[in-house]
Amino acid sequence: MIDTGVIAGVSVSHTNASVEEIESAQTADAATLVSDLLAREGIEEAFVIQTCNRAEAYVAADDAAVARAAVEALAPDVREGAIVYLDHEASLRHLMRVAAGLESLVLGEDQILGQLHDAAEAARRVGGLSGGVLDDALSKAQQVGKRARAETAINEGSLSLGSAAVELAAREIDLADASGLVVGAGEMGLLSARALDASPVSRIVVANRTLRTAEHVASDLDTDSTAIELDDLPAAAACADVVIAATGADEPTVRDGTVADAGETLCIDLGQPRDVVPDAGDDRVAVRDIDDLETVTDEARERRAAAATAVEELIDAEFDRLLEEFKRKRADDAVSAMYESAERTKQRELREAMAKLEAHGELTDDQREAVAGLADALVGQLLAAPTKSLREAAAEDDWATIHTAMQLFDPEFDGPPSTPESARSPDGSADIPDGVLEQRSED
Repeated sequence: MIDTGVIAGVSVSHTNASVEEIESAQTADAATLVSDLLAREGIEEAFVIQTCNRAEAYVAADDAAVARAAVEALAPDVREGAIVYLDHEASLRHLMRVAAGLESLVLGEDQILGQLHDAAEAARRVGGLSGGVLDDALSKAQQVGKRARAETAINEGSLSLGSAAVELAAREIDLADASGLVVGAGEMGLLSARALDASPVSRIVVANRTLRTAEHVASDLDTDSTAIELDDLPAAAACADVVIAATGADEPTVRDGTVADAGETLCIDLGQPRDVVPDAGDDRVAVRDIDDLETVTDEARERRAAAATAVEELIDAEFDRLLEEFKRKRADDAVSAMYESAERTKQRELREAMAKLEAHGELTDDQREAVAGLADALVGQLLAAPTKSLREAAAEDDWATIHTAMQLFDPEFDGPPSTPESARSPDGSADIPDGVLEQRSED
């Protein structure tokens, strides 16, 4: 695939949407959605990330309208104000902001980097990322995310959603000598268990579908901890003062029956989809969800405001650099295709001219070089003006001109590019005259 694509994205996140709206946008698992997007005509790459506070999808296509149409079809039931559509440049910047933690519910949290990596690997396994413009954008975003944390204080004293949940619990109930129950032993469950471990609770129970995984999390804690299976949840909930649920299951794990005997209990739901039925139990059971963490996370955001400004500046610089890289790539693709097309024509005409000249007597090496030099000079002079025009088109975001040039000069534009061996330099690239691709800043 020749890298001339444009990106379109769609985002339903905690910034504009409720928990229910985010949940409604997650109509299938990420890998399935990526495959569905790739099946649409004209879509070359696709990427989907789904977490407890965001559902986002991105595609790359040669035609911006095709890309936009693909992402518009993803969340038909989400209200207009809760969904954000992103064009090429907005997608590039947004991905960097997400990776840097600026778009997270907890500003600067580290978990999003791992989530982006896992989502990218899932997309890659089903052919969603193939080294094109979207793959490059994700790689750059992850680099920016790592730099933001290494070069600024954006995650200094950073809260995970798990620790934010524990802080919220501490504001509502007395955690001294309290009993905590963590439902789920995945990454979010582990973070929640560790946050409880750092609090004054005296006992922690970790429940999970797979007992061995729950035992692994429990063994990581210093507080007196026990691992149980999900079947034992009602008995554990009856003894718990605070329940933090984060399983990632398709259906709620904590229901009325789960907390029927719980008494005074605080349930905090970090799951997406929901892990706790909103009105679970009687009026002695209080249920909180991610939306209720806003107060805690807003305070963390204020503490990191100065660091966020530094990260914004980093993103601005990397965004400009990435745009220039993409523009150079697109111009180079078009210029390469143009020179390769000219090279094919030149080689064919040279062979015919040499054959006609040889019919009147054998040519000397100097004569051959003179004829070949004339052909090279003509190609260089004739293509100098269109080369300049293509570079200007890229600089001005005139991708219609670039696309047309690719179609005119590359007979296999919609398939793997093919260049005759005679038109390639020793390193395998197109044999474009020296200086052509180095004149970007001068043209």
